[in-house]
Amino acid sequence: MRAEATAAAAGEPVLASYFHNTVLRHRSLDRALAYQLASVLDHTALTATALQEVIASALADEPEISRCMQADICAWYDRDPACDQYLMPFLYFKGFHALQSHRIAHWLWKKGRHTLALYFQSRVSEQFAVDIHPAARFGCGIMIDHATGLVVGETSVVEDDVSILHSVTLGGSGSGGGDRHPKIGRGVMIGAGAKILGPVDIGEGVKIAAGSLVLRDVPEHSTVAGVPARVVGGKCEGAPAYTMDQTLDSED
Repeated sequence: MRAEATAAAAGEPVLASYFHNTVLRHRSLDRALAYQLASVLDHTALTATALQEVIASALADEPEISRCMQADICAWYDRDPACDQYLMPFLYFKGFHALQSHRIAHWLWKKGRHTLALYFQSRVSEQFAVDIHPAARFGCGIMIDHATGLVVGETSVVEDDVSILHSVTLGGSGSGGGDRHPKIGRGVMIGAGAKILGPVDIGEGVKIAAGSLVLRDVPEHSTVAGVPARVVGGKCEGAPAYTMDQTLDSED
């Protein structure tokens, strides 16, 4: 990323100070992340300086946040054909910013600092049109492409290596409490506009077609489509999250 930022600054001198402030002047990726997130979430209620201290504290206390962040950058680079630099998600992609901000909010939630965690959620929703409850759990290697309109409920769990497109909802079904949101297995791809409602289990390696409404458990390595969603085609090999293949192999 430092090499990419140096080349970018040379190629576009008008942005040289931007690349210096966001990447080149920082001694570590964690420090650069703290600066970047604080900059995009800056508000009169909680300034960038205060935000940077909170984010830096989270990164120092829980190294797993940094490990997952690095895996997320690699996920964008490997899966998004529009991303040809590691620098791009870090600087420009609001899905990346929203996800890393959520990782900080989740750390605050686990520490019992619910008020500040909810503040982070509110700012992320306002800035990026992404609404993730601080208690929701995300693994590593997550790509949230475009991100606009993503909603993730409190008891949702998203395992490693999942790809999610825009306008996706991981929501509840009813006003009851307790465990009421989806559990997404490893390697799943969730297409644009898909809605997954209730405490349903989405198995490993599942492909969920764009615009689908999922109300029941989905067996691993299958493709579902429709409203309500049903299994279409044969077994889905590998991890659809990696290939981002949006087509359906339907037997109908």
